[in-house]
Amino acid sequence: MTTSIEETLVLVKPDGVARNLTGEILRRIEAKGYSLVDIRLLQADRELLAKHYAEHEGKPFYEPLVEFMESGPVVAMRVAGNRVIEGFRVLAGTTDPTTAAPGTIRGDFGRDWGLRVQQNLVHGSDSVESAERELSLWFG
Repeated sequence: MTTSIEETLVLVKPDGVARNLTGEILRRIEAKGYSLVDIRLLQADRELLAKHYAEHEGKPFYEPLVEFMESGPVVAMRVAGNRVIEGFRVLAGTTDPTTAAPGTIRGDFGRDWGLRVQQNLVHGSDSVESAERELSLWFG
C-alpha cells in the first residue's frame, strides 16, 4: 500500500454557510481523518468565480451558478490527506442532492429547491490538476 498525500479545495457554498452547516461539514472532514491546512471565510467576487468556473463558461447554468456563488459568504478550505480528493467527493455525495446517498453531506442536508441552479452545499476538486489550479485561485 502506498501513501499519496494530496491537498484539495473544499468550498462550503453560500447555502451551506447560510444554513449554519460549516461546522458540521468540517466535523465530517476531520472525522474522516483528513487535516485542515487552511480555512477562509470570504465573499467571492465575479473575477475569482469566472476563473474558478472557466470550463463552464457559455453553458446554460454558468450565469446562475456564478450569481449563486456571489450571493453570500463562502468558506474555502485547504484539506490534506491520503487520497483526499477522491475521499472528499465520496463524503460529499453526488451532485444532485435528491439522489445523493444517506450518510453523505448532500444526502443528509441537501435537497432540490427548484431553483435555476443546484444549491448543493459543497464543492470539492475533481482531480489533482483541478485541486492545484483551484487552490492557487482561492489561497494564492
